[in-house]
Amino acid sequence: MSSQANSEGSKNLEESTDIAEAGTVASAADNQFTLLKQRRFLPFFLTQALGALNDNVFKNALLIMIAFKGGAELGMDSGILVNAASILFILPFFLFSATFGQLADKFEKSASIRRIKALEIVIMLLAVAALYSGNLYLMIGVLFLLGTQSAAFGPIKHGILPQNLSRAELTGGNGLVEMGTFLSILLGTLLGGILISLENNSLVLLSAALLLIAACGYGSARQIPTAPAVDPELKINWNPVTQTYRTFKFIGENPAVKKCILGIAWFWFYGSVFLAQIPNYTQYTLGGDESVTTLILAAFSVGIGLGSLVCNKLSAGRIEPGIVPLGAFGLSLFTIHLFLGNSASDMQPVMGAAEFVQQWANLRILLDIVLIGMFGGIFTVPLYAMVQNRSERSHISRVVSGGNILNAFFMVLSGLYAIVLIAMDFSVPQLFLITGLINIAIALYIFTQVPEFIFRLIIWLGIHTLYRVRTKNLDSIPKEGGCVLVANHVSFVDALVIAGCCKRNVRFVMYHKIYNAPFVGAFFRMANAIPIAPASEDKALMRKAFDEIQLALDKGQIVCLFPEGKLTADGEIDSFRRGIEHIVARAQVPVVPMALRGLWRSWFSRRRGRAMSGTPDYFRGRVELVAGAPVAPERVSADALEGMVRELRGSVL
Repeated sequence: MSSQANSEGSKNLEESTDIAEAGTVASAADNQFTLLKQRRFLPFFLTQALGALNDNVFKNALLIMIAFKGGAELGMDSGILVNAASILFILPFFLFSATFGQLADKFEKSASIRRIKALEIVIMLLAVAALYSGNLYLMIGVLFLLGTQSAAFGPIKHGILPQNLSRAELTGGNGLVEMGTFLSILLGTLLGGILISLENNSLVLLSAALLLIAACGYGSARQIPTAPAVDPELKINWNPVTQTYRTFKFIGENPAVKKCILGIAWFWFYGSVFLAQIPNYTQYTLGGDESVTTLILAAFSVGIGLGSLVCNKLSAGRIEPGIVPLGAFGLSLFTIHLFLGNSASDMQPVMGAAEFVQQWANLRILLDIVLIGMFGGIFTVPLYAMVQNRSERSHISRVVSGGNILNAFFMVLSGLYAIVLIAMDFSVPQLFLITGLINIAIALYIFTQVPEFIFRLIIWLGIHTLYRVRTKNLDSIPKEGGCVLVANHVSFVDALVIAGCCKRNVRFVMYHKIYNAPFVGAFFRMANAIPIAPASEDKALMRKAFDEIQLALDKGQIVCLFPEGKLTADGEIDSFRRGIEHIVARAQVPVVPMALRGLWRSWFSRRRGRAMSGTPDYFRGRVELVAGAPVAPERVSADALEGMVRELRGSVL
């Protein structure tokens, strides 16, 4: 790519970042619902939700028509037709995602969305013609076109969010989008089934609904603000096979993004197994009729919506990998609990929804379904946010398109997996149980390959279990680029508190003997900490540490160190050592002074002479982390920084 193209792409990214920062970012990070009041998000949210709604209104209406009369008219088994129609909806993701990913990166996204939504109106006009003519082949063709439209929209959907939202808003924004999508799928499934089943005017009402939803989607798309092209000079490779190979090769270069995409694909496998088996599970395990099937589907969708929303609260406005293991193990826990609640496989469908909910055992089943969906949302939303945040901006839609291909493949694979197990005489509850156990194995594999997930989980659990942490002025930490954090050193959990509160990942500099300790050291090695030693102990290690710090700062990372060099023995701040001056002189990055308040009373401090001895004085104590204004590199001195930290800490030990 030419330097001019790079310059243009950088300019476009800067413009889109300005859009992301234009709103009340802090409040949006704290309360994701404020995004629904802002033009940079609401029109896109409505467009996405209306698209998912329309897809599922038509899809479910068509599947019901095929199931009840399509097979007889075409002389084919209705079960084969239903599965063939479902495959045709997924097929475009295999065929066209690689191309659509390139187009999403090459062109301005709001205009692309408008074109896609205009196409939806045309497709729905074809759908109306197919419905009135009764031509099932044409209806199935329309379903293929809707799948193609969804494949085109997917890369734009996940590519536009990091352009119009700040990093702090990505988790909340993704949560709202996933919540809106799954609730739209649920509503569309119900509405399609109701409209096609009406005795009078069913085709009229169904056609009117399809066209009205499409028109509303186009209207909302016209309000989406500009999202500039991230790679306008990109040369399109129209060969889907070679482009898919290139996309997966690019994804493989970033191990964290690769594992996130695999995790998302696995969730689609997991969710597809559940959704496909719910009708049989309802009839032959729960003894319920069609209304109970609808109730179970609603519980699953509501659970995913709740999980998607709760992610922002759990992550405190940051992209938090630590809640991904929580979601993964929650999926398995409540799947196993679901199996233990009812493992029958020979019931008859005799209960309606009203009778079903009157039994406590069935309410437990419903709760399990909701919680499976909820932990699914907790699992996937941070993964989507991580993909968006850590992918190269110029390639993000192509990365997403690769993920969509993988999702489609895993959905097809889930169907084959279920067929094989059922053919081996496993019941549906046993199928759920096996899937939940496999999920544990896959989760452990992903988390051992990317230790950051477990590291962040430990931090997240530690922060929310041990203390009530308040922060002040952490927005002074630069959103991009290298930066050094300096803080007073009060306890052995200082790094835990700082890492848990900062919205960017932090690398800590620590004493080499702690870094190499058998248990605690493993935790900090997992965190990619930088070991250091005084010159009197190991001059070579000290030089190596300075070099590694320099490299981290050159890469735009945040490095945190405690210039006192040791834990305080009396609660007071000791003199800052001169190493900080040497680091900043080499790297020429800003320094943000920070003060920890309230940790002197912690069990992990040396208030009693030795840390972690005796009985803790308090649980869930209040701790504060206060940041000062960034200090320019030319103004940095150890004495000045020490004074700033003392002032920030005040009299609170």
